[in-house]
Amino acid sequence: MSALTPEFEETSRSTAWPLERVLFLMAGIVVLASIALAVLVSPWFLLLTTFVGLNQLLYVASGTCGAALILTRVFHLQKGCAR
Repeated sequence: MSALTPEFEETSRSTAWPLERVLFLMAGIVVLASIALAVLVSPWFLLLTTFVGLNQLLYVASGTCGAALILTRVFHLQKGCAR
């Protein structure tokens, strides 16, 4: 049993980011980093952008991907918003 009050538990749950939001944040960061690396280092870093795009398509088609599995198991993120 939790020592937190029910009001606090509801507030903390509703302020957590849903899984989809975290996945898009991660994808955006990786895409921006790969573009910067492609410009500054080598165009081969654009393959990283392709990998991110394929993972997003996999998530849309199946509802899960490698990053989603890790985020749900390690950080206990939930799918969808609580609204």
